[in-house]
Amino acid sequence: MLKKIKKIIFPIAKLAFDTYHLKHRNYTYEGIEVEISSEVFPPHFTISTKILLDYIKPLNITNKNFLELGCGSGIISLFAASKGAKVTASDINKIAINALKDAASKNNFDVDVLYSDLFENLSEKQFDYIIINPPYYPKAPQSDKERAWFCGENFEYFKELFAQLPQYIAPNTWMILSEDCEIEYIKQLAIKNGLIFELLQEKSVVKEKNYIFSIHNS
Repeated sequence: MLKKIKKIIFPIAKLAFDTYHLKHRNYTYEGIEVEISSEVFPPHFTISTKILLDYIKPLNITNKNFLELGCGSGIISLFAASKGAKVTASDINKIAINALKDAASKNNFDVDVLYSDLFENLSEKQFDYIIINPPYYPKAPQSDKERAWFCGENFEYFKELFAQLPQYIAPNTWMILSEDCEIEYIKQLAIKNGLIFELLQEKSVVKEKNYIFSIHNS
């Protein structure tokens, strides 16, 4: 019942997010600040970004090759760079890409920021960590901004991702998903491409469960 209620109120919540972000807003984690454009996924109200940041915080990732695939605001990439990782951040949203380049410069972090549709422009790279905070609502996105929310009416995002991922899988490939999405269906799409999910963490915030999964080749 709670899941159904959340699906009903999602359009209202998203409208609230969009209204709040008609102006540029700042987001800060561990002293690192980024300016969030109204055209970029907002980490303020959505809890997945904060959960991933907290999960990464105690890790020793110095000199590790780290990819944030679909970086959005890029706060995870900047934080990883602050911990000494060799960071690549990619996104399909050019506004997000340009904003992250500015944020990396302002924070004095070396981050390789690339425009890439999934692994399209990442074929020459290998990683120790791949972090994915995906869109998972089944609706066709109408803009780059909406690509951060909607994975396509038939989960096209996941179908394309899982078709490519086996070639680039890292020792630590992590994805965060909410109980609000079709987790079991997403897992089945992964299995069809020889990938398996392993639960690393379950965390509830405001009665919403979020799960960090490790993804491996089977």
